[in-house]
Parts: sequence; structure tokens; C-alpha cells
Amino acid sequence: MHQDLSDPAGIDSFDPDTRLAVLARAAEGLAAPGCAPDGPVNMHLHSFYSYNSMGYSPSHLALVCRRQGLYAAALCDFDVLDGLEEFLAAGQLLGLRAAVHLETRAFLREYAAVDINSPGEPGVTYIMGAGFGALPPAGSRAMRTLDNFRQQANLRNRALVARVNGRLPVIALDYDREVLPLSPGGCPTERHIVRAYREKARSVFSAPERIAGFWSGLMRKSAPEVAALLEDSAALDDKIRSLLAKSGGIGYVRPDDKTFPPVDDFVAWVLECNAIPMATWLDGTSAGEANMPEMLSCLRAKGVAAINIIPDRNHNIKNDNERRLKLAKLSEVVAAARQLHFPVNIGTEMNKHGQPFADDTACAALAPYREDFMRGANIMVGQSVLARYAFFSYCGRAAEAEYGKDTGRKNKFFESVGKLPSLAPDSCRRLGELGPDRAFQLISSSASAGRWMF
Repeated sequence: MHQDLSDPAGIDSFDPDTRLAVLARAAEGLAAPGCAPDGPVNMHLHSFYSYNSMGYSPSHLALVCRRQGLYAAALCDFDVLDGLEEFLAAGQLLGLRAAVHLETRAFLREYAAVDINSPGEPGVTYIMGAGFGALPPAGSRAMRTLDNFRQQANLRNRALVARVNGRLPVIALDYDREVLPLSPGGCPTERHIVRAYREKARSVFSAPERIAGFWSGLMRKSAPEVAALLEDSAALDDKIRSLLAKSGGIGYVRPDDKTFPPVDDFVAWVLECNAIPMATWLDGTSAGEANMPEMLSCLRAKGVAAINIIPDRNHNIKNDNERRLKLAKLSEVVAAARQLHFPVNIGTEMNKHGQPFADDTACAALAPYREDFMRGANIMVGQSVLARYAFFSYCGRAAEAEYGKDTGRKNKFFESVGKLPSLAPDSCRRLGELGPDRAFQLISSSASAGRWMF
């Protein structure tokens, strides 16, 4: 059967019904049986609900993952779970092991004096919830908290735009008209704001030499240097982001313990949602990340139980000295995760042009950690299945009662569930009809057998 690898029209429509219909047609042209057992993984993919460099919807991400033979994939958007049902349903339709995470920033008071993984912002850490099985119930405290993430993100965005507008009135943005519509869920990110200012400058100044002249004065670069940047929108966006929004930038205001939620509060919310609180790691070079065993122990005491890594940052580097340093830091953080039995979640984000669609875990730099990365992916998928159908979460009371402090044995069980083939839509319906207790029994027996026991 011919497999059409072109992007199907409508797959990135902001209308969910259109995306569903397009995905269903695209799925019909895919060859069986599904993803290869030795395929790559990407467990950290942003969609257009936060910011994807290609503008991909959750359905489009799942389709590309399936076409490229990924073994497993996870959606991970900022501050929202808007794509959860879509991505999990797409995984079922396409035969792709899938999970859904959420990423945000929080304040870690124990590290308030040092940079962690948000450069130039002491005490601020990126942090995630992993393996959400479903959205919080409507009207619940957990759903109100989730809604508040969106609201707080928009308040921070509006304040940033107001500050930049005040300094650069010639390209001032109307947040409601020119920024908010860029995200289908009404939760744009800093990158959306940067893109909007770039496009506004292009609209206002029109001629390339005038655009270059505008940015060159602000960036303190020559007009020819900026003119070259105009040919590379990704590089230009990085420069504009530093100029407008990052530490020392025109619109930057240093955050404090009131700007972002405390880590403790975010962890409590993730646990309430029956998901896994997950630390994130930049590259090991900051003061906060200098001693990862110490930091992970601090976070574990708060309920954090896994860690996310972007391996591409530590090996895809041209400078040999920097590459050697960051590979050594990668070795250190994986060793720290092993010591604590933390599952390791990896991915490339896909929120910036030039990032690989998936890490090559067979390359010399990453091969020593391939088992860690595959185990982490399987645990996240297993968590998603168990939380969704059996209400049995990696960090929940039932798992604690079953495994106690034996995290190694718990990891093996969740990994065995994650290794099962992706559930097809009919199987999902049958599993959902069983109820949590019988579903847990079926999932457990299937994991022991290494195949679904329907």
C-alpha cells in the first residue's frame, strides 16, 4: 500500500473536528502493524497548544511519530492539558504508545539564591507533571488549579507585552487581537509573543533594510548582521527573545517567589491528578544543578519521582571542550537518577527550529543510557494506561501499599505495562467498561504475559 508522507491539509486546523476527520483518513493509509520495538522515543513534544516550531497539532505530532516509527511519544504542553484526549486518541488510532505531560515553571525556595534551569532567574525551575490519565473532573479543585495556570500565564504575558509596548510603541501589540489567537487554547507562550513582535515589525517597516535597521539599533548589531538574521527566522526569534523577554531584556522583570507557584503546590496538584511529579534538568552547568544528587533528594522529599532530560543539549555541540563538559554532566545526572530509581523521561521539545524530531539513542554519546531512556518511556506509558483505566498511579496510595519503598519492583511493573502494544480504540472501550478493579487485573495479567489478554 502506498504511504503518503505529505502533511494532510487540515491536520493543524484550530477546529478539533476537522483534525479528527483528517487524522482518520491519514490513518487509513498507514501500513501495519505499528511502531518497531527498537524505534526511537520522544517523550517531550510541544504542540500548538503551547508552541510548536512547525505549528503542529497533537494529531499531527502523533501522525509524524507513527510515520517515523517512534516506539513511544508524549505530548507536553505548557500550563495546559488541552491536547490530552486528542493525543491519547490519536495514539490509539495510529498504534502509537502515548502519554501526556504538562510543563510549567515554579519557585523552589530552597534554591532561591541560585540559578537552576531557567538562566538568570534564581529559584525558578521548570517542572512537569507526567502521565496524566485524564483531565481533572469539571468543577474539581484540581480543575480550578489547572484553569488558574492558564490565567496566570496570560497575566504574565499581558504584563510582558505592556512593558515592551511602553518601550517600543512603534511595534506595540494588541494582546487580545494579535497574540491570544495564536494559541487555539488561548494560552500563548513567550515564543508566540516574540513571533508576534517579529511579524509586527515586518508589517510596520515592510522593506527588509528598514526592518534590519530597526532591529540592529536595539540589538547593537550592524544592519548587515541583522539582514542576515532576517533570512533565518529561528535565529532572529532567539535574538528578539533575548532582547525583549530574557534577563536584561527590554520587557524583563526579575521573578520572585510570587511570580510562579511554589514547587510544593505544583507537586501537590500533580499528585491530586494521579500523575507523576517530575523534575527537569537543563545541562548541569548552573549553580543549582551542580550537585544533582542533592537537588533530586530535596525534590524527592517533596514528592517528585522522575526526571526529564533534553539529551540533545549535551551532545549536539560543535565546541569540543563544551561538549566534553556537558557529556560529563549528562553522565552525572543519569547516575543520580539511577541511584534514586527515578525514571528518566527524554525528548527534544520541538519548540525551536533545528531540533531533531527524536534523539538518536544509538549514537555513541547516548548509547550508554539507552536502557534508562527506554525504561523511562515505558514507565510513562504504563502510568498513562494504569491511571486512565485502573486509577492506579505510580505515586498513588495503591502503588505505595503494593510496593512500599521497593521502587525498583514498581518500576519493573509499570515498565512491563508500557511495553504492551498500544491499545486500539475498541480495546480501550472494552477496558473502560470493565471498571478500575477488573481493568487492573486484566492489565496486570497482560503485562505478565507480554500481550493483551482480551
